[in-house]
Amino acid sequence: MSAVTTAGGAGILTEAMTSFVQKLDAACEAKRSLLCVGLDPDPQLMPVPDIFDFNRSIIDATHDLVCAFKPNLAFFEAQGLEGLQALKQTIEYIRDISPYVIIIGDAKRGDMGRVSAAYATAMFDHWGLDAVTVHSYMGRESVEPFLGYGGKGAFVLCRTSNLGGGEFQDIQDEAGVPLYQRVALAVNGWGADGNIGLVVGATQPEEMKAVRGSCPQMPILIPGVGSQGGDIHAAVVNGTDALGRRAIINASRSIIYASRGPDYAEAARREATRLRDAINDVLEAEGLGWR
Repeated sequence: MSAVTTAGGAGILTEAMTSFVQKLDAACEAKRSLLCVGLDPDPQLMPVPDIFDFNRSIIDATHDLVCAFKPNLAFFEAQGLEGLQALKQTIEYIRDISPYVIIIGDAKRGDMGRVSAAYATAMFDHWGLDAVTVHSYMGRESVEPFLGYGGKGAFVLCRTSNLGGGEFQDIQDEAGVPLYQRVALAVNGWGADGNIGLVVGATQPEEMKAVRGSCPQMPILIPGVGSQGGDIHAAVVNGTDALGRRAIINASRSIIYASRGPDYAEAARREATRLRDAINDVLEAEGLGWR
């Protein structure tokens, strides 16, 4: 990776940057954005039939507005070999058009040691992703294989955005500490190399505030500000670190399906711009805007 300086002198990337958080920080500074666009290609919703053509149009329309893209592997895998080929093309295209944007594979992998190691090999060595979502139900050994790749990151599910997430995640131990907080506290001790983060939904603002208090510097991937109705102001205030960074605020359907007509790419750009600007307005109001 050669040194690159973006417009305005922000976001300088160099070979010396080896940790995932360094790459994330640089991507956010370069784009002056905490916004992530989730790529969830659903043939029943896409206004064009070809997955890669759809993704390419969305990427073209939004890549200058975002710090990250998050392809959800389930939507690609559901289309069999054609979908996997589209995933390969999508990752390669992002690398070509916006090489310093972070690509997060939303895969929710996690298993016993050797199986997790195989998942990590697939995600990082073969797909070439920058980060992947994982779960820790089997303990640290299920996450450990993802932490051995220099410059790569793992986002551990902590307090998810779905309505039923609290069924297990809110269960309290004898000391009254909920399970999601125990996960946050444990994971905070696993990532000494700056290569681990947490997933906390924007639909859970108070839980997010508690997690951020326990993990002041850890990156947090925040889904749920779009179609799920999470509050942007709360996501920014409760989810960012003391400098107003280290949060990746994701919207998927509300952006990529903002229109299901021939203007879908233009509509995606309008919605991504609206969300990016709304996030930045909160940062400015908090005195944490981009330099």
